[in-house]
Amino acid sequence: MNNEKPIVQMRKVCKRFGKIKALDDINLQIYPGRIIGLLGANGAGKSTLLRHIIGLYLEDEGQCVTFGCIAGKLGPAELGRIGYVHQEGELLDWMTVRQFIRYVSAYYPNWNRELEEKYIEDFEISTRARVGSLSPGQRQRLAILLAIGCEPELLILDEPAAALDPVARAQFLDLLLQIIQAENRTIIISSHILSDVEKVIDHAVIMKEGRILLDCSFDELRERFSLVRISALGKELPAELPFENILHCKRSDGQAILTVQDCPPEKLQEQAKSLDCWIEIETLPLEDIYKIVVSKKENVTGV
Repeated sequence: MNNEKPIVQMRKVCKRFGKIKALDDINLQIYPGRIIGLLGANGAGKSTLLRHIIGLYLEDEGQCVTFGCIAGKLGPAELGRIGYVHQEGELLDWMTVRQFIRYVSAYYPNWNRELEEKYIEDFEISTRARVGSLSPGQRQRLAILLAIGCEPELLILDEPAAALDPVARAQFLDLLLQIIQAENRTIIISSHILSDVEKVIDHAVIMKEGRILLDCSFDELRERFSLVRISALGKELPAELPFENILHCKRSDGQAILTVQDCPPEKLQEQAKSLDCWIEIETLPLEDIYKIVVSKKENVTGV
């Protein structure tokens, strides 16, 4: 069991907007030093959950505690430990970029000017330009800089790379890996670009219709699912394959491609040997795992 204290605790949190239940009995603990991928379709409740963590939304039921404080009562000391990038965040368009950075940095006694200059150069941000003249990608880069300039203990990123081009996204992912090097720094990243997310996260939380379907380490999740390719050696494969927990099977003549769950590689190898066939075992990409999890009707923590 984890002996660390969570920096965020959500207990039976519910949130409604009219007849829509945006969060439905959410229980979640977030520990320091993780990069957590918060995954789900639009409307799954990801942004609503993130806004509860910083007290922008108040729960209808349950409780959310951040840094030991009820989220709705977070003060300057606690908020100064949090960086937040929202996908629809509004900036002050009439200021120049440099003026806006100085305006925001004034609220953070621990603002790192050296780090600021580094990211201005890395992100190729024009500090003389008016914020309102920036492209969507440039605005997003500026928002990211403003969130990390105070070197937050908790960095919350809600679709941070949605407006970035592929090169800028690659730079951003490298940046996340640099940021997490600081001891006990935590990142929560919500994104629909799963091919990017899986390069950096070490924990996954998958949501659907306001509920958490899965909450586990990314390594554990990847071990649960495998893509298995088998080919008969000299004869056709039997009509019924002896592998357990087959989720999907595509076959033709003496070959088959299987998606299996909860079957260790050693057991797969043993079963393939009994068939006298060649076998290759691969890890499923996160996007395929995500589709399997959200397609299941039941809500079970173990998938």
